[in-house]
Amino acid sequence: MAKHIDWRLRGAGVDLCNCEYGCPCQFNALPSHGTCEAAVGFHIEEGHFGDVPLAGLNVACTFAWPGPIHEGRGQCQAFIDERASEAQRQALLTILSGQEQEPTAFFAIFASTVETMHEPQFVPVEVSTDRGALTASIRVPGVLEGQAEPIRNPIDGTVHRARVVLPEGFEFGETDCASATFNCSGAVKLDYAGRNAMLYELHMGPNGIIRG
Repeated sequence: MAKHIDWRLRGAGVDLCNCEYGCPCQFNALPSHGTCEAAVGFHIEEGHFGDVPLAGLNVACTFAWPGPIHEGRGQCQAFIDERASEAQRQALLTILSGQEQEPTAFFAIFASTVETMHEPQFVPVEVSTDRGALTASIRVPGVLEGQAEPIRNPIDGTVHRARVVLPEGFEFGETDCASATFNCSGAVKLDYAGRNAMLYELHMGPNGIIRG
């Protein structure tokens, strides 16, 4: 096993994607509409990369794959909190690239499927989640707007709660499902409503998910 820099991220994560609620990808099935497109955001409550502190920062990424993620040929653009110092920016980009993670862990796996990495943007990034209310938002002013809200019963409008539990998941162990609306005018163009949203705790390090 390769020796990696000691790092850790823990905080609230939200995935907004173009699949139907629940996302077939979580069940080793093909994506709902053939392609995979997503906006992902997380707020770092606790974190470091070596001796570089990362707590308090927000990160967002947009993705698009022409088919299932595992077939590759994807593209990605990262949006890093403008408040981050140069050292923090480089630390976050290194983590996202999977360079300091085992090849079977989350960031490394996703990085291996990306063919085109667009120029990262260092801009205001806002990420908020409330799993109890099943709401979340990802915002890069003027570029990316994404919201999650509860899935509603089509008959009476009541909140429909659903949770996916993945004991051996590589991104999260469990996630609350919601309804996503998101659009992006950046390098990766996105425009969806009434699609899949997942709210979860991100807790990650060099070897993947930190459990417990």
